[in-house]
Amino acid sequence: MRGRRRLRTAAATATAALLCAGVLAGCSSGTPEKAAPARSTPAPTPTPTSSWNASPSSLAAVGDSITRAFDACSLLSDCPEASWATGTDAAVNSLALRLLGPEKAAGRSWNLARTGARMAELPEQMTAAAARKPELVTVMMGANDACRPTPALMTPVAEFRASFETALARLRAAAPKAQVYVASVPDLKHLWSTGRIGGAAGVWDLGICGAMLADATNLGPEAERRRATVSARVDAYNEVLAEVCAKDERCRYDGGAVHGFRFDGAQLSPWDWFHPSRDGQARLAELAYRRITAG
Repeated sequence: MRGRRRLRTAAATATAALLCAGVLAGCSSGTPEKAAPARSTPAPTPTPTSSWNASPSSLAAVGDSITRAFDACSLLSDCPEASWATGTDAAVNSLALRLLGPEKAAGRSWNLARTGARMAELPEQMTAAAARKPELVTVMMGANDACRPTPALMTPVAEFRASFETALARLRAAAPKAQVYVASVPDLKHLWSTGRIGGAAGVWDLGICGAMLADATNLGPEAERRRATVSARVDAYNEVLAEVCAKDERCRYDGGAVHGFRFDGAQLSPWDWFHPSRDGQARLAELAYRRITAG
């Protein structure tokens, strides 16, 4: 019995020595000391996988007058050939031309936007887009929800969110693998500050985006509060776009790129100082292409 006890004691001592040497830090065969905290090697962070395709072979564009290139070529008319999304004008170099090339752009891209559309119309437009089974859908919508005659008529944020969620749900039901690029709503207050200096006030008074642009030269407190209210609503719309898009693994929000772009006189229509000119459309195409093709 005594021999077996010695054998077990020796085995336990050897095991402890191995653990001290190979695993535990701060072991000692002498007088016990306070053990150093155990060190563990963190597991390597897994490389995220992405199903995003940076080279889609077809494109459907939904949205409003900006995507229709309204007032980009002539007064009070759409100019889809100059559209940032699907246009064929080489000077604009639209997203479709950049992604698909001039040979395929005309037959593999569709502009389903409508001048004057608000977010409530997006589900219908998205249904039409999904029917074409595009690999990419571009969304630029929301400016008209803020550009109402008065701030009181702006689309409530909750309704804006519900319409956007419904639109994405319809796309997913009919075209589950389609990717979505979502552009932020432009900074309407910046457009006001740029245009009022450039002499656009008289044109805006004809009825363009009254909530923000009416009485453009008035810098009084009431007018400033009105503009601040519209600007805050645009910020809220962009938060909705970012939040809803983030829940969809095949959706990319532009990170506020369009909202942050500083349109100047050269990038605005010479007829209304509000819609993008051909140059402005080219800048929108560039911003979208950069985001869509990012790694």
